[in-house]
Amino acid sequence: MANPKNNKTAGIVRLVVLIVLLINQALVSFGYNPLPFSDEQIYEAVSTVALVISALYSTYRNTNLTTEAEEAQEVLERKKARK
Repeated sequence: MANPKNNKTAGIVRLVVLIVLLINQALVSFGYNPLPFSDEQIYEAVSTVALVISALYSTYRNTNLTTEAEEAQEVLERKKARK
């Protein structure tokens, strides 16, 4: 079951991101560029962030970081060995 506190936090984060994007779009519509970066710099930054998030996520998902995860891995390996 989902944790209500996590749902509230996720909702707040989505709302903040939406507000920032709306402010940015309004400023662009009025001719003000709030992000003084070139398209290439933005592309490089987005690519770097995507790479870091992907690497962290795949490392987290494929690594047993908790004792519960290590125990579950042992149970899985025993079940596979019985087959």
